[in-house]
Amino acid sequence: MLARSLEARGAEDRTDCVSFPRIELRLGKQRYWPQVLTCKLFRWPDLRHLSQLKRLCICGRCGRSPADSITVCCDPYHFSRLCEPETPPPPYSRLSPSNHWKTIDEPTEHDTARQLRRNEPSNSQNQDWPDSSALPSVTRDEHWCSVAYWEYRTRVGRLYTVCEPSVSIFCDLPRGTGFCLAHLHADGRHEMVRRTRGKIGGGILLSKEGDGVWAYNRSEHPVFASSPTLVRGHARGLTVHKVLPGYSLKVFDYQRAQALQRAMGPELPDGPFDPHSVRISFAKGWGPSYSRQFITSCPCWLEILLNNC
Repeated sequence: MLARSLEARGAEDRTDCVSFPRIELRLGKQRYWPQVLTCKLFRWPDLRHLSQLKRLCICGRCGRSPADSITVCCDPYHFSRLCEPETPPPPYSRLSPSNHWKTIDEPTEHDTARQLRRNEPSNSQNQDWPDSSALPSVTRDEHWCSVAYWEYRTRVGRLYTVCEPSVSIFCDLPRGTGFCLAHLHADGRHEMVRRTRGKIGGGILLSKEGDGVWAYNRSEHPVFASSPTLVRGHARGLTVHKVLPGYSLKVFDYQRAQALQRAMGPELPDGPFDPHSVRISFAKGWGPSYSRQFITSCPCWLEILLNNC
């Protein structure tokens, strides 16, 4: 099973767990948990601690307490690396030793969730890193988010409604299920859009979990994400995070969203925006350090509208 998983390299939507006794392994002077060792050997040579990993919702042991089993899953493609505050490289570097991040001011002229449904993008505006594996129950007749796919300022296709606790959004994923962007056609696509679509590949895995919404980058290129709850400290405007291949980021925090909503009051600091949305751009970043100032200048991006946050 481990060999099959390594050959698939995470391209399959679901793979079996690789079970191993839940004991520490000693190699020389170092001790490793089995899942850390396999992830270190086959995916991330610089991996050191279990706390740097997050179990993905596609793992059959997701949601179980470690004490409930004498074995653990050590399939390296059932885990992701956590995006930590120090992870994003320049230009998303620290402004000062105080660990504040560069912020990105979004345009204020085109924005509410209602406008998105009229084919106009809505404007969206610390982080704890627990491995909250327990997925809340979601009934099939109740959707927790809708996903819109954009090419520059044009929405392509209809809103994709998500009722399952997790969804894959991809362009090329063998035997995958979910929102396949390759099926969406548009007339007269820009050459940059075609090149960027070729980089989406396995795309992202989006999951609703106990503490918020997580995005796992399954592609071979970085993705960029912003949401109101990703703002660092008391910074004004939006913060964009770079999520490298194989990494996960909590793109929306339910508790922090409630606190921000209470603190915001009736006055919105940057004009109208949807406080319950997430924006993710494939391969291309945006902001002051890039030639693209706004996400509407990115060739391929998603807007995730959260429901019942």
